[in-house]
Amino acid sequence: MAVTSLLAAAGFLLSAYALWVEYRARKAGYRPACDISERISCTRAFTSEYGRIAGLPNAVYGLGLYLVAFALSWTQQHQALLYLAGASVAGSAYLAYLSYFRLRTYCLVCTGIYLVNILLLIFAYAAL
Repeated sequence: MAVTSLLAAAGFLLSAYALWVEYRARKAGYRPACDISERISCTRAFTSEYGRIAGLPNAVYGLGLYLVAFALSWTQQHQALLYLAGASVAGSAYLAYLSYFRLRTYCLVCTGIYLVNILLLIFAYAAL
């Protein structure tokens, strides 16, 4: 199995966890493992005004992105995967800016997703 397929699977799992945390965060008393302090909190990022696009959590878009990335990797469509990974890195850069500078919080899960996106771009480029 290609590295890009493994990265897509890792991104899918991180996005699924993000969606689970956001869903559970609405329930009183829930504190996920990724909430270490007030400044290191995935819940603050996921439930913020920037955590949704068009009414859907960002994690839902991540799930779709990583399913497509997995399919592109599996079928060895590296050029399309490169474009998708490039777009995901651009989106990650914007979300990182919002998290670190606007919300002033560090999201461990988000950072994992950003890392997956960067590595996906690098390995998609290397596969060409």
